[in-house]
Amino acid sequence: MLVAAAVCPCPPLLVPEVAAGAAPELDAARAACSDALGVLAAARPDLLVVLGTAGQGGRGPFPQGTPGTFRGFGVDLDVRLGPAARPAPERELPTSLAVGAWLLERTGWADAPVEGLGVAETLEPERCAETGRELAGRAARVCLLVMGDASACRTLKAPGYLDERAAPFDAAAARALGTADVAALRALDSELAAELKAAGRAPWQILAGAAENTGLAGSLLYEDAPYGVGYLVAAWS
Repeated sequence: MLVAAAVCPCPPLLVPEVAAGAAPELDAARAACSDALGVLAAARPDLLVVLGTAGQGGRGPFPQGTPGTFRGFGVDLDVRLGPAARPAPERELPTSLAVGAWLLERTGWADAPVEGLGVAETLEPERCAETGRELAGRAARVCLLVMGDASACRTLKAPGYLDERAAPFDAAAARALGTADVAALRALDSELAAELKAAGRAPWQILAGAAENTGLAGSLLYEDAPYGVGYLVAAWS
């Protein structure tokens, strides 16, 4: 059963070594992520699942100890998914889960076993709900660390350029995440999300599936759009 969740953005720039001189610009987001992970630790889970989007080669489950790296972003920094309790698997974490692993390392996570799950950005809403239910049934007390960005079309300099639909989409997502509104998350338009490059849509809808009939309450801890990309941090408990 899902007992708590943390929703965090997953840009590599969240990692100070990657952001370099621009690192202070996301200090507030990092602080909010730490607060959200604190909610997970307080829930005393039997299992933590780190969830995010991945390309074709990075989908599927990842066991505890799976390595990730930020070398592709020009920095000599490696991470692991939770404490490395077994020999490192051959596969590497997709970027979204590597950022999640970095957050766990930063907060010194040692409260429960950790697994990772990478999914396609295009995962259908119905399948998202099914996946969420499956994750919630993995243990008596399950927590999710949900990694995903909102739209990438908030400004002219955004990766997806300016789209007037982006701000309303992000506002709806923020309201749903901040109030743990499962129905509103389910109602997010997957086609619009794809057009707005909102990579968090599928992970958020998986969270909605996991949270069915749990009565969890939500709190929005951070909402901003630096670099024209919507970043949201929320905690459910």
